[in-house]
Amino acid sequence: MRLTILGGGGFRVPLVYGALLGDHAEGRVTRVTLYDEDPARLAAMARVLADQAAASGAADAPEVTATRDLDEALRGADFVFSAIRVGGLEGRAADERIALAEGVLGQETVGAGGIAYGLRTVPVARELARRIARTAPDAWVINFTNPAGVVTEAMSEELGGRVIGICDSPVGLGRRIARLLGVARPQEAWIDYVGLNHLGWVRGLHVGGRDQLPRLLADDGALESFEEGRLFGAEWLRSLGAIPNEYLHYYYFNRDTVRAYQEAKQTRGAFLRDQQRGFYAEAGRAGQSAGAALAAWDRTRAEREATYMSENREVAGVGEREESDLESGGYEKVALALMRAIARDERATLILNVRNGSTLSVLDAQAVIEVPCLVDANGAHPVSVAPLPLHAVGLVTSVKAAERAVLAAAASGSRADAVKAFALHPLVDSVSVARRLLEGYAAQHPGLSYLR
Repeated sequence: MRLTILGGGGFRVPLVYGALLGDHAEGRVTRVTLYDEDPARLAAMARVLADQAAASGAADAPEVTATRDLDEALRGADFVFSAIRVGGLEGRAADERIALAEGVLGQETVGAGGIAYGLRTVPVARELARRIARTAPDAWVINFTNPAGVVTEAMSEELGGRVIGICDSPVGLGRRIARLLGVARPQEAWIDYVGLNHLGWVRGLHVGGRDQLPRLLADDGALESFEEGRLFGAEWLRSLGAIPNEYLHYYYFNRDTVRAYQEAKQTRGAFLRDQQRGFYAEAGRAGQSAGAALAAWDRTRAEREATYMSENREVAGVGEREESDLESGGYEKVALALMRAIARDERATLILNVRNGSTLSVLDAQAVIEVPCLVDANGAHPVSVAPLPLHAVGLVTSVKAAERAVLAAAASGSRADAVKAFALHPLVDSVSVARRLLEGYAAQHPGLSYLR
């Protein structure tokens, strides 16, 4: 099989390639095509992947090619992995800075920052979907581009159910809970998870037909021994009767988090921008010894993981990340499991971003949600879930309304629709602030010049 990675110069590409190197089953990926508009990033990433292949010693490592020609990259692809970043990390840093100046959150997928990122990404994602439909109509698209929910929904307008969004947050959360509850094989546990991307809750973890989550919620020591428990606190988790996705910390502790981000020496986007500049310069350097590019990537990734959500942990007073929390959520493993299930018709249960259908009655059929799905050769099929509690209904429907306004603005080019997207989001509490945010973002980002 052939896999094409859009955003093939991106930092997390080696995670995907590493997963492929460990797959020796029949019907595996044999060719990976990297597509990126930045030749320097492409060259650097090709070096890292070559080091990975050499270090693995695999005689059947997937062949890697790189191109800046989109149609060439797509032609003949069985799967297309989309992981683009419109505006780059410079754009993310600007998103954060402009929002914080207005006293609101600028995180890349949540609040004002997520709206700004969506407004400049959705038009590009729609065009990519049209190109895929025309050039590789039989390909399955796996979307990791953020904000993943709204981007997957935009691409589904062209691709229907052949685009599926993935995220590593629910996977990591479910694995941590299962480990705490002593589940020997976490993959055999049924995780009752529901919501939108970066806005979901684990409401149960069933093993052998019994829900084990109440046992965890009753144990203060266990609750405070893993990342989400330390972030939210045992008392709040018991009040909810569920374990929220880590991104809900931005909602439940919003004022505290905004203050911490304003006081931080550097925003997350600025940190990653500076960190990755150094990495790509080092990895792309000609004439270096074998394995040097991969070693640079490993060092950079370790630092990236250790500093993840550091401001949120500061708000919660929990200090540095524990060793058990540093493990990646494993989006590359989700991607590989998804490809296997579709290509080989190997049934799997995965938490994915897919069209709602009739799963959540508070949303329409086309809305992309994040829920457990049964996957087979015909794609991903959301599993029926219990209704959302009222507090979750409020957040899910208001955030979905903001996402829909992003989609409308990207289609119409209307500044009024763009202001509506900011103003409707629960973390932007003023129409006046929404207007100033749009002015600030439009002045900063050429990608928003279509708004009028």
